[in-house]
Amino acid sequence: MSRGIPSWMAVSGLTAGAMVAVSVLAFQANGSTSAGHAAAPTPRPTATKPHSAPTTPPPVPQGGDTGKRIVYSLSQNRVWVVPKSGPVSTFLVQPGTVPATPGVYYVGNRIAATIGSDGKKVEHVVFFEYTAEAWVAFSAQIDDKVTPPDPHLRTGAVRAHRADALKIWNNTVHGSTVVVVK
Repeated sequence: MSRGIPSWMAVSGLTAGAMVAVSVLAFQANGSTSAGHAAAPTPRPTATKPHSAPTTPPPVPQGGDTGKRIVYSLSQNRVWVVPKSGPVSTFLVQPGTVPATPGVYYVGNRIAATIGSDGKKVEHVVFFEYTAEAWVAFSAQIDDKVTPPDPHLRTGAVRAHRADALKIWNNTVHGSTVVVVK
C-alpha cells in the first residue's frame, strides 16, 4: 500500500486554493467598480495625439504679405501654408522657448535632417529668423512627437508633425516669405 496524500486531502487543498484565488480577484474587482456595475474603460493619454485637421480651418490672418507664403500665428500656435495655387493648409505647431517676433521674414537656410538645439533628431528644418538668443525655424522630430520644449533650454524650434513640416518644406526655398503675426 502506498503512503501518499489521501485523495480527499488533495481535493480539499485544491478547492481551498481556488477559493482564495477567486476571493482575491473578487476583492480587486470590487475596488475598481462601483455598486457592482462594470466601469467604462478610461482612455489612456498618449505622448502625441494623432494629427487631425479642423473641419473648418481658420482663415489666413491678414497682415504682412500676400501671394505664396508661410504664415505663423504666435497667439494661435498655428501655421498656414499658402501656395501659389491650390488649397491652403493649416495646422497647429509647438513653439520653442525663444519666440519669433511679428514681421515679414525670408527663408535663410534649409536643412533636410540634423540634430536640433534641444538635442532631438529633426528633419525639414526651415530657418527664417535670428533673434538675439537663437535661430527660429520650423521642423519636425524624426519620431513625429510634438511636445513642449524643456523650459530650461533656449530654442527657437517651432515643431510640427512630420507631414505638416513636409508641407512647409515643399513650399519653401531660400528666400521664400514667412509672415509672423501676433
